[in-house]
Amino acid sequence: MKTAGPAGFTLLEVIVALAIFGFLLVGLNQTVRFGLIAWRQDIRMSEGKTDLEAVDRSLRSILENLSPGDDAARPSFDGAADRLTGETSMRVPGSGLTPIRIEAGLALSGNRLVLRWRPHHHARMLGTVAPALETELVSGVVRFGIEYWQPSGIWVSSWHEPDLPLLIRMRLTFAGPNAPRWPDIVVAPLLSRP
Repeated sequence: MKTAGPAGFTLLEVIVALAIFGFLLVGLNQTVRFGLIAWRQDIRMSEGKTDLEAVDRSLRSILENLSPGDDAARPSFDGAADRLTGETSMRVPGSGLTPIRIEAGLALSGNRLVLRWRPHHHARMLGTVAPALETELVSGVVRFGIEYWQPSGIWVSSWHEPDLPLLIRMRLTFAGPNAPRWPDIVVAPLLSRP
């Protein structure tokens, strides 16, 4: 009859198991650390992203709904390299969910991109015209550039024609070392016409 040897693990087997377990813990620690760093960086980068998305939607809506106007003597759109004014339709405070026709202007005021607007009236006002309301769209802007596409196939820095341009391109440049980079906004206002 054989006698049974001692039950259990040898010292070598225990050391090998501990070494493998140590490697697994180091790998798990590095994975969790990398995940936390990526999560923090994603939160830092996405701070304010929703604000920029809302501004992008607002600017696109303003440009897409530009109206060519119905009075040839008074053009409804005027554009320069750093500002534009025009007649457009959009939802404004107090109008509910229905867009109304407004006279809108986009320009920089200091380091803020602002929308100046007032309700559009089809007739010329005889008395004093109500002052435009000003709404800040985004702050921290150091440059606001606008270009207009001519039918001849070139971008120009101003537009004083009775018709709307085929395309409008806007570029916003923000201040600061960690300033967000925003792609150009290019809109075809005439495509939204029925």
